[in-house]
Amino acid sequence: MQHPWQKRDTGITVRIIFCLSLLALLYIIFIAVLARVGLGFFPILIISAGFILAQWFFSDKIVLWSSGARIVSRDQYPSLHSMVERIISRNDMPKPKIAVAPSRIPNAFATGKGPHSSVVAVTTGILEILDDDELEGVLAHELTHIKNRDVMVITLASLFSTIAFQIMQFGYFGSFYSYGDRDRNNGGAIIIIILVAFITWLISFFIIRAISRYREYSADRGSAQMTGKPAKLANALMKISGTMNRVPDRDLRQVEGLNAFFIIPAISSSTFANLFSTHPPVEKRIQRLLDMEASMY
Repeated sequence: MQHPWQKRDTGITVRIIFCLSLLALLYIIFIAVLARVGLGFFPILIISAGFILAQWFFSDKIVLWSSGARIVSRDQYPSLHSMVERIISRNDMPKPKIAVAPSRIPNAFATGKGPHSSVVAVTTGILEILDDDELEGVLAHELTHIKNRDVMVITLASLFSTIAFQIMQFGYFGSFYSYGDRDRNNGGAIIIIILVAFITWLISFFIIRAISRYREYSADRGSAQMTGKPAKLANALMKISGTMNRVPDRDLRQVEGLNAFFIIPAISSSTFANLFSTHPPVEKRIQRLLDMEASMY
């Protein structure tokens, strides 16, 4: 008898379609702003195409760069490669690239645009605290993100959010240096840029929140399906969460921008991120995994 958690998750598909629709809206806003400032058809076409291509080809590389992760070969991490290969062979998936980030913060994430161009990354900290079965559960969780293609939505939305935030900061501080009639005439354009950047950031924020919590539950369930060991992932989440609480706030703040990607968010005690967490409570995730384990017997 097949239990409900072992069936295909259609909820994640619905959320991905919704989020991609919002991303399309962001592109429309971007093109409309270019038209508003007086650019012609061909300049708009070139700029829009360049932005889309840059986003498509470099968004995952930006995530890796931000985390300090580097692609590693089988010679460097043979056991890590072997573990990923065992999981994908049982689940008919292409092998992603594997990266390792030199960080004592125990975590893992996936990034990329699809199953054939994705990366699974782990930190050196997580390799130190998990046993093989627990690490397998974490890797299967990240591979589920790739299989569901939700990692593509988070990657693209996060890049939009980052760019918009930087534009807001640039526009805000730049407005302090506006002097004279000419600069006052440009003030209206600066305000429009800041406003559009804020709207873009806000939509990106809601895109990430609309899918991020659900996708974690879905990836936990996918890991249980791939490995048949939901309790092992529950153990891994407990270890990661417990170790995270002992990491200095300064170190956590340095990687908070990547929380939407991490298996467990790196949230410092002094941040407002606690109010807008990208993840469901770890206690609820653990309980669901333990319920899955119990249903198998």
